[in-house]
Amino acid sequence: MIADELSYQICRQFDFTPTAQQRQAIRTFVSFMADRDAHTAMILRGSAGTGKTSIAAAIVKSLASLGQKMLLLAPTGRAAKVFSINSNHEAFTIHCRIYRERSYSGIGGTFNLNDNMHTDTLFIIDECSMISNGTGGESAFGSGRLLDDLIQYIYSGRNCRMLLIGDRAQLPPVGEQESPALNSRVIAAYGLKLYEQDLNEVLRQSQDSGILYNATTIRTMITHDAHTLLPKIRLHGFADISIVTGNELIESLASSYSKVGTDETMVITRSNKRSNIYNRGIRNMVLGREEELTAGDMLMVVKNKYLDYAPSSSSVLPATADRGISFIANGDRACVRRVRNVRELYDFRFADVTLDFPDYDHFELDTTVILDTLAADAPALTHEQQEQLYNRVMEEDYGDIAVKAERIKKMKGNDYFNAVQIKYAYAITCHKAQGGQWAHVYLDQGYMTDEMLTPDYLHWLYTAFTRATEKLYLVNWPETQTIDHAPITDR
Repeated sequence: MIADELSYQICRQFDFTPTAQQRQAIRTFVSFMADRDAHTAMILRGSAGTGKTSIAAAIVKSLASLGQKMLLLAPTGRAAKVFSINSNHEAFTIHCRIYRERSYSGIGGTFNLNDNMHTDTLFIIDECSMISNGTGGESAFGSGRLLDDLIQYIYSGRNCRMLLIGDRAQLPPVGEQESPALNSRVIAAYGLKLYEQDLNEVLRQSQDSGILYNATTIRTMITHDAHTLLPKIRLHGFADISIVTGNELIESLASSYSKVGTDETMVITRSNKRSNIYNRGIRNMVLGREEELTAGDMLMVVKNKYLDYAPSSSSVLPATADRGISFIANGDRACVRRVRNVRELYDFRFADVTLDFPDYDHFELDTTVILDTLAADAPALTHEQQEQLYNRVMEEDYGDIAVKAERIKKMKGNDYFNAVQIKYAYAITCHKAQGGQWAHVYLDQGYMTDEMLTPDYLHWLYTAFTRATEKLYLVNWPETQTIDHAPITDR
């Protein structure tokens, strides 16, 4: 009876009649929820246009109506915001829920795995293609393996289980060949009884979209390991995808900013160097900004920033702490509200700013930023620069303190050593864009050679295509990668 009611509630949340695959996914989910084995998990995999988002939203809304406890998670702030909007339910980043700060070493914080105090709770995790299980860049958090920590956290709670949702055609985590959180063999190896469902049938209402039509073509190439072929993009008959030349780019970007805003327009490139070129050009030629940093600038944080919640601290609004945000993550976006007190110290340049974080309920952070990273080709301060800054601050400000522990304690509160590292965010790489969506996306893949035709390129292209929700502009796209005639469909 309970299973029938859950199935009915999920189906009634749809604005259209579910497809056969979607109905099977609902049946699988109902069986998963009815299973009394506590060590049970489910994977829902689906590519763009197959209705994965619709099913996830229907599940969340139906569980809420039935009083089922659940927690929605995603790997990044942008992904959590998208998940929250689609499901009409609050979502959080994985890191802010499963980790707590343990110590500070002078270079950054160290985070322990939190205690899961939830009971009888379903954890629904979206954008699981981004969840890594490698140690690169995650050593400060728990074991350094995010998937291991996530599963340990969830199943340490009484009668808790998880639903993993994602798209295998997207880019896998940096340094990994596949997305481990979407691999049934990997998840089953944790001793979990696994339910799984794949969605690959593109919905009829998605077939009028050139973005989804071509993304499906690219996904098919990935599935059939056709990475030695250059994908040909079909433009004819579609209003949501077009080519823009270099001569048209400035006017087109200005039009997008006017129509949907800078927050809903993104340029995606293949390298940090190319992103820097775009960011300089956009600020100078489209936005007409001469100052290095000014109110209204869109930024991206490029290194984790650990926040201080001490009562004396005014660096973050209480609402931020209430949401359990203990750090601003690498990849989080912010809009500059105010800039003041630009100065040079320790051979680096700094400014005091007020930042608005749109993906975290627009909370504002008064902080110090380092300007040297804004236009650098490196993704953040290099190890040598970080060490140089550390040594200069330590020697010039705290050299007279004999006890090392006291010096490190002082460093934790030093505004300059802990300054937020930032880059302009009008153009970003595809890995930085993953998990986010924008109304208008401009895609610059650069010059392609045969050597670049790898499986990674197809995943990159598919991920970039599916970041756009309304309009995709292909910048200087070569004619050799297009098809002129209209698609053959039954619509």
